[in-house]
Amino acid sequence: QIQLVQSGGGLVQFGGSLRLSCVASGSIFSISDVGWYRQGPGKERDVVALMTRVGTKTYANSVKGRFTISRDGGKNSVYLQMNNLKPEDPAIYYCGASQVILGSAEYWGQGTQVTVSS
Repeated sequence: QIQLVQSGGGLVQFGGSLRLSCVASGSIFSISDVGWYRQGPGKERDVVALMTRVGTKTYANSVKGRFTISRDGGKNSVYLQMNNLKPEDPAIYYCGASQVILGSAEYWGQGTQVTVSS
């Protein structure tokens, strides 16, 4: 059974940085599109960043230039580097892996809270 385990997140001040990590139980990331998503209170889960299996990256407009998605196949890991965090960024962040439709993950991490304070 494929499992995605997240780490990172926590509390940071406005303008600060955080790095989220997502480790897969197998080498699923090499055969999947991967992504980071977030869900704020009372909101739907939205795409933050996507990376196809060939390395093409796309970002939500709200995070372009501030967030970077990356992948380390040797470590079965996907990362989200978040810089210059803003008041609209706090949410629960999830990593996901898609094998059928880009952006529609079949496998999910457990979620990690990101909180931004003034």
